[in-house]
Amino acid sequence: MARRSCFFFLLPLLVAALAGSPVVTAQRNALPAAAAAAASVRVGVILNLTSAVGVRRRVGIQMAVEDYYAANPGSATRVELHFRDSAGDVLPAASAADNDIEKILAEDADVCTPFFVRAAVNDSFQAAPVAAVLDAFRWRAAAVVYEDSPYGSGILPALADALQGAGAKIMDRTAVPVDATDDRLDALLYRLRAMPTRVFVVHMLHNVAGRLFRRAKMLGMMSDGYIWVATDGVATFMDRFSPEEVDAMQGVVSLRPYVQETDAVKNFSARFKARLRRDHPTVDDVREPTVLRFWAYDTAWAIAAAAESAGVAGPAFQTPQTSAPLTDLDRLGVSATGTALLKAVLSTTFDGLAGKFRLVDGQLQPPAYEVVNIIGKGVRTVGFWTPEFGITQDLNAGSAKTLRQILWPGEPRDTPRGWTVSPSGLPLRVSVPTKRGFTQFVDVGNVTATGRRNITGYCIDVFDEVMKIMPYPVSYVYDPYPDSPESYEKLVDQVSSQKADAVVGDVTITASRMEEVDFTMPFTESGWSMVVAVQKETSTSMWIFLQPLTTSLWLASLAFFCFTGFVVWVIEHRINEEFRGTPWQQFGLIFYFSFSTLVFSHKEKLESNLSRFVVIIWVFVVLILTSSYTASLTSMLTVQKLQPTVTDVRELLRRGDYIGFQEGTFIVPVLEKMGFEGRMRSYSTVDQYADALSKGSANGGVAAIFDEIPYLKLFLSQYCNGYTMVGPIYKTDGFGFVFPRGSPMVADVSRAILTLAEGEKMAQIEKKWFGEPGACQSQGSAVGSSNLSFRSFGGLFLITGVVTSAMLLIYLAVFFYRERDELRAAEAAAAASGSGSGSGSRSLRRLRAWARHYDQKDLKSPTFKRRWSDESVRNGSEYAASRTPRWGDESPCNVAGAADAGRIPEEVVGGMSPFSISTSSEERNGAVSPAAAEFNNSSDRAAVVAGTSQPR
Repeated sequence: MARRSCFFFLLPLLVAALAGSPVVTAQRNALPAAAAAAASVRVGVILNLTSAVGVRRRVGIQMAVEDYYAANPGSATRVELHFRDSAGDVLPAASAADNDIEKILAEDADVCTPFFVRAAVNDSFQAAPVAAVLDAFRWRAAAVVYEDSPYGSGILPALADALQGAGAKIMDRTAVPVDATDDRLDALLYRLRAMPTRVFVVHMLHNVAGRLFRRAKMLGMMSDGYIWVATDGVATFMDRFSPEEVDAMQGVVSLRPYVQETDAVKNFSARFKARLRRDHPTVDDVREPTVLRFWAYDTAWAIAAAAESAGVAGPAFQTPQTSAPLTDLDRLGVSATGTALLKAVLSTTFDGLAGKFRLVDGQLQPPAYEVVNIIGKGVRTVGFWTPEFGITQDLNAGSAKTLRQILWPGEPRDTPRGWTVSPSGLPLRVSVPTKRGFTQFVDVGNVTATGRRNITGYCIDVFDEVMKIMPYPVSYVYDPYPDSPESYEKLVDQVSSQKADAVVGDVTITASRMEEVDFTMPFTESGWSMVVAVQKETSTSMWIFLQPLTTSLWLASLAFFCFTGFVVWVIEHRINEEFRGTPWQQFGLIFYFSFSTLVFSHKEKLESNLSRFVVIIWVFVVLILTSSYTASLTSMLTVQKLQPTVTDVRELLRRGDYIGFQEGTFIVPVLEKMGFEGRMRSYSTVDQYADALSKGSANGGVAAIFDEIPYLKLFLSQYCNGYTMVGPIYKTDGFGFVFPRGSPMVADVSRAILTLAEGEKMAQIEKKWFGEPGACQSQGSAVGSSNLSFRSFGGLFLITGVVTSAMLLIYLAVFFYRERDELRAAEAAAAASGSGSGSGSRSLRRLRAWARHYDQKDLKSPTFKRRWSDESVRNGSEYAASRTPRWGDESPCNVAGAADAGRIPEEVVGGMSPFSISTSSEERNGAVSPAAAEFNNSSDRAAVVAGTSQPR
């Protein structure tokens, strides 16, 4: 069995395994005299010396040791190479190296020991560049074809993680036996061809890969649309493939470790060819050195450098001292220099032929990978991958992060999209449900003259329009599924069992279904709820007049009525006779005035512009309030209200009512868990829904129908009167189209659905099958108007509140400013009168003094000045008429006296007017205060004096 060449160190086992073997005389004689005294470090090398590959490896390793000591002639150590023939298998060769070493290598790639060092790149490192190539072309799914061996399967975990990180996934893993026959290869390829993906990642050695590609070409899988990405097992061994195999691999993209073509590489290649022809003339297959040959050279150089660095003088084994039986490995002993040599190997770094030689965690670090495209008889570099920059066209820092133009299989003009709509090449088989009701969604008609069924409906129209938007043509045929009314689960299983390529219909997206298939994004509303019958109700409550307004609005209105009346009273009390009187009269006036504005019957004349502005705003608010109240009350008294017979699920459970559902729905298990098991009835049409709801649960019908929102809206659009949707809406993801798991069409169809939903076409389709939106409400399912809330009039109350408060503040500011002297005098008088009695605090006495002063009439106001003038004129005329004319009164000498007789003393006008006091609140109630009586008597005396003091 052919195996890939790897380079391992098992230290110090192989270094000292040949301690008892004789030194090759020819090799020792070839050493310089200075090197004869150097300590020998014997190194065992296991190669398949019967193959040309093994021979070439041997020459390269020998040249590396010779070159090292030629560059370092003063070395204190000298590596002696001892080769053993593996004959195609390392295990017998290891045993042949020393009869005491048995079963030390259980597997050539799975030795778990700290002394095991891999001087080659781990195959798992290729997972990242493979994923980067797929991501560069946005391929999101691939099938992995790998060799059925530890080498082939070892890359799978790392490849799965890398693809997932790039947003892709592995659709299938196909293991190819290394000894697979052509028939077996054909069977595996047929299976791959039946998948929707057209991206295949190949990880196998050249001998298996060559036969796989030959069979793939014969089956037409190296043609237009197919994509093959291979690991370095292909590109690294291009010189091993036959011309027929190379011809079959045209268009394949492969990876290989990148080796820069330096002067050292060129020099080694020339010397290697000459050395191979000289030492092995029978090997006529002299090829260009590969990266594996460079790794072998660097490995031998690293061993020589590590031996020199560690100062290994020779093998030194210590046999364990124990009474227990020793195994073969125990008898070999423990090396005293192994740890030092291991440390030296791991710390060795230098610029080798294959690049930087550096071991981390016992493995050679991944170099840059070269991305090549197989064209003609060889390969063409199309880009590179490095851990630092990912995919680039060149290794320069500013290189474009894309690959150069690639010639794909079949030589298509454009980059293949990586998947096919129909793997079989036939039109997509699209299963549709056969429904007995709700045919607006999907209607499977009768067979036409052409032998095909006429399939229509909302879901069908949406899918047809989506296919028109797709960026590529899609051919499909509808296939009715007759058992869908029983269960939509069977319909969905048609896709997972590969009996259908897709399902189009009113199929709800659920988590359980998504475990088997993939859904597109929903194209309808989501959720399910219940519809119930409604009963007509006309309110006969004696308190119906309170219902138009909510409690908050009633309270707010009452508060603003009182507040507005209070502010008007405060402003008008000192200057308006109509706002004075006893406390109870004034208290009643506040409410009477504000509430009389409801019917605009207030008759009180306002004197202040501040109060007039307050009333204007308030009347506007009252007008809107009364109009809205009247309209709402009229609606309640004249329009019939429709009340649902059931309002929630708990009420249904408490009453033990029967409920209904649509046949085939997914919500049946959910309803059973809610507690309706044994009380459910199945229906299939909107007419059956209406009949069952009209009968009621007690008469063989149901109290509620549970279904998804699109069905309930369709039902209500046809039965506007007598039914309504109530209760919570239970969330689902709506209707979606069904495709196989991992189908690349899902993303494209979802984008097309979104494009359709953003345009007018979707609305036209809905109108075609479900009618105008809101048609049910326009046909007159009358519902009583809802009561008015405070929130509806918040703006009005805000305006009147701000205006009224502002007018009150303005009035108080003016009052305290104009009456500041009088207030101080009243406060001083109150302080003087209360100092002896000690009644109340100072602040309380001040407030009482201010209140008493505020309660007095403002005789300076134009209102009382005008009344004083009118009454004075009237009283003066009466007095003049009552007088008896005397001689000399009309003489010119008495004109001044006559004028003085009718004149009001200026000091009286400026002070307390007797007429003002006589019309005070006390006089209007028949009670005259002593002060007022005294003031009246004094004015009478003043009048008499004025009359008698006239000149005669």
